[in-house]
Amino acid sequence: MEHLQPCPIARTAELVGDTWTILIVRDLMSGPKRFGQLQESLGQVSPKTLSHRLKLLEHAHILTRQAFAEIPPRVEYTLTEKGCALSELMEAMRHFGEQYLPAEQPLLSAAGD
Repeated sequence: MEHLQPCPIARTAELVGDTWTILIVRDLMSGPKRFGQLQESLGQVSPKTLSHRLKLLEHAHILTRQAFAEIPPRVEYTLTEKGCALSELMEAMRHFGEQYLPAEQPLLSAAGD
């Protein structure tokens, strides 16, 4: 049985709270992408993980999957209106990262280091 979070922040975090999901949405903000384009951009994501995240986002109406009747087959993923509404959240994350998380500084270190 699915547990519904009463807090809107918790519900949003449940939907987009993992790295791959956030990066998929980031990549689709610039327009439709094919599976291979997303995989190349994300780098270390496995095809199985990417496929699973795309299905979850489609089920949540964050993106649409469009298959074209071509040879070879072509599938594109596009953000829905609901997915595009995440742009403010993405911009806030980008701004926070630029201001508080310099690229040359490690994010986490073991205690006692």
